[in-house]
Amino acid sequence: MKHFLKETDFHAPELGEVFALAREYKRTRGQPRTGVLAGQTWAMIFSKSSTRTRVSFEVGIHELGGHVLFLNRNDIQLGRGESIEDTAKVLSRFVHGLVVRTYDHADVTRLAAASTMPVINALTDFLHPCQIYTDAFTAAERWAAPGGDLVAALKGRKIAYLGDTCFNMANSWILGAALFGMKISLAGPKGFEPGAEIQAQLKADGLKADYHFTTDPYEAVAGADLVYTDVWTSMGQEEESKKRLAQMQPYAVTAKLFAAAKPDALFMHCLPAHPGEEVEQAVLDNPRCVIFDEAENRLHMQKAIMAMLAKSARK
Repeated sequence: MKHFLKETDFHAPELGEVFALAREYKRTRGQPRTGVLAGQTWAMIFSKSSTRTRVSFEVGIHELGGHVLFLNRNDIQLGRGESIEDTAKVLSRFVHGLVVRTYDHADVTRLAAASTMPVINALTDFLHPCQIYTDAFTAAERWAAPGGDLVAALKGRKIAYLGDTCFNMANSWILGAALFGMKISLAGPKGFEPGAEIQAQLKADGLKADYHFTTDPYEAVAGADLVYTDVWTSMGQEEESKKRLAQMQPYAVTAKLFAAAKPDALFMHCLPAHPGEEVEQAVLDNPRCVIFDEAENRLHMQKAIMAMLAKSARK
C-alpha cells in the first residue's frame, strides 16, 4: 500500500506526474469531470487545528467525487486509549483513505503500517510534505516556461530558510530540496542546527542534501531564489514563546533582508503569518510575496496526491 508520509514517498520518476496533475486540476477546476474518488469516503483525524489544511482537503475530496468524514481525535476511541494499530485496522474496513494531522510523526507511521488504505501526513512535528510539494509547485509555476517541465524548473535553485531551522517546515524543505535537486541555506540561532532525525531520514532515503546552516541571515539569503520563513512558536511550543521571540528576532524577514536575495526572489510563508514577528508587513505586501498562491495551490496539489494514491491502491 502506497502512503504519503514524507516527501520521498513519491520517487523522482513520479514527481513529474504529480506536478503535471496538480497543474491540470488547477487549469480545469470547475469543469465537469468524473471524480477519481467517486464512491469513496476519506477520513480525516486532526489532533492539531487548521484552516488551510482542513479546508483544502475537505474541498479537494469533494471535488474528486468523494465523501469526507472529519474525526477529532477526542471524538473517537483513539483519544480514549484504543491503540493506533486497532484504530487503523478498524478504519481500513470502513473508509478508503486517511488524512492525519498530529504531533508525533511516529503516530502517522504506525497508522500507515497497520492500514490497508492510503494514509497522508497532513503535518507532524517532524515533517509537512503536502506543504513542501505545494510550495515547490508554486515556485515552479513562475520559473518554468509556459507548459514546461515544472520539476526541472526547480533544479539548481536556492532556498533561504530563516527562523526555527530544526522543526517540521525546515526539515521538510531539507528533504524536499534534496529530492528536487535544489540548494538550501538555513539561518537560525546557535543550537537550532538541523537535527539527527532529518539527517537519518536523508541517509535512509539515499539522498545527499545540499544544505548549509549559518547564524548569519544575510549569508543565507545571498543568491537565494526563494526566501522562506514560518512562525517562531508552533502548536505545542507555547510555553517557549517568550524565549523564542528573543532568540529568533535577528532572523525576521525584513524588507532590507529580503532585498539582499536575488532581485526576482520570491517570498513564501506557509501561514498563518505574524506580521512584526517572523516577517515584516512590507514583505507581505511585496508583489513577489506569493503566500496566497501557496494557500490556493494546497487544494490542487493535494488533489493530485490523493489521485495518485487512489490510483496506486486500485492496482
